[in-house]
Amino acid sequence: MEKWYLMTIVVLIGLTVRWTVSLNSYSGAGKPPMFGDYEAQRHWQEITFNLPIKQWYFNSSDNNLQYWGLDYPPLTAYHSLLCAYVAKFINPDWIALHTSRGYESQAHKLFMRTTVLIADLLIYIPAVVLYCCRLKEISTKKKVRILKSCYIFSYSWNIYNSVSLGFALWGVLGVSCDWDLLGSLAFCLAINYKQMELYHSLPFFCFLLGKCFKKDLKGKGFVLLIKLVCTVVASFILCWLPFFTEREQTLQVLRRLFPVDRGLFEACLKTFLSFPLLYLPCDL
Repeated sequence: MEKWYLMTIVVLIGLTVRWTVSLNSYSGAGKPPMFGDYEAQRHWQEITFNLPIKQWYFNSSDNNLQYWGLDYPPLTAYHSLLCAYVAKFINPDWIALHTSRGYESQAHKLFMRTTVLIADLLIYIPAVVLYCCRLKEISTKKKVRILKSCYIFSYSWNIYNSVSLGFALWGVLGVSCDWDLLGSLAFCLAINYKQMELYHSLPFFCFLLGKCFKKDLKGKGFVLLIKLVCTVVASFILCWLPFFTEREQTLQVLRRLFPVDRGLFEACLKTFLSFPLLYLPCDL
């Protein structure tokens, strides 16, 4: 009982710190023409709500890819669309096509900060709490602290790093509890939310493949391998289904996710800014 009491206090303190950070300004506030990452998240809501799916990743008169063009996987786009429906209900001006560019107000800032908080409460915090409950070595618990910095950024920049890493952490929990299919599904969701999680894919792959070898690839191990492959393929198909209608659609999304034609600087910058994400606790 005391353990859960302390855990609750720690979570409440963490939420208080995060919300306090969110009360401050954000990078790019009042600075046209780009207005910072906050505007990027708002703009994605504008685009996903007002344009058909087939136009989300393509440059057009209604979707200038040079102005915070969508460059994250489909699950991020779906999340933006979900937030956009709520925004439309509260104030349609927040996501009005073209006219909402650079929109700033205290009410909208509160809305955006709240969406980050809800993402934390639904995905990231439950995963961290359960992960900490499973830890047996005190030294391992320190790894969770490494993750805190990127969530301070999540509240100050209004980005949703907690979603991708939360899914990845659920994946860690799943495979460590021998719920391999659920763990694989959770990790696939992490990749389909933010391609940065591909950095963690090799440890996941090796760990699960090792499980298959231990169970004998000529028997139960082979069955597990087939189930894992089916889970991964099915999850990716479901996430990408709207973009599989045309070959060019699929290729365009991939070009946006891996912008080799735009040079390596952008990719390296994202890696640097997301560096704390690489420290996902993976002691399975």
